[in-house]
Amino acid sequence: MAHDTAHHESNTKRIWIVFFILSVITIVEVFLGIIKPSFLVETTLISMKLLNWIFIILTIWKAYYITWAFMHMEGETKGLRRAVVWTAVFLICYLIFILLTEGDYIYEIFKAGHKAWDF
Repeated sequence: MAHDTAHHESNTKRIWIVFFILSVITIVEVFLGIIKPSFLVETTLISMKLLNWIFIILTIWKAYYITWAFMHMEGETKGLRRAVVWTAVFLICYLIFILLTEGDYIYEIFKAGHKAWDF
C-alpha cells in the first residue's frame, strides 16, 4: 500500500531573501535619518522636504513587500492581489495626503501668528 506523501520545500532561502531586502530598506532609512544629507533636507517638493518623501515612499514599499511576502500574495490570483494590495496602498497614500494637507494648513496658521480658530 503506497502512501502519498506531500513534498514540502524548504523556504529558508526565501526567508533570507525577504530578510535581506527588508533589512537593506530599513538600513537605508536609518542611515538617511542619521546623516540627513543637506540636499535632501533643503529641497522641498509639494510643501515637504524631499527626505520626508523618500521616507514615505520607502515605508510604503516596505509595507507592500511585507504584504507580498508574508501574506503569500505572489501565489494568489491577479484580482485578489490587486484588491488587497492596491486598496491598502491607495488608502495609505490618501491618509498621508490628508494628514500633510491639514498639517500644513495648521502650521501656516500658527506660523502667521493667528490664534483664533475659525473653522
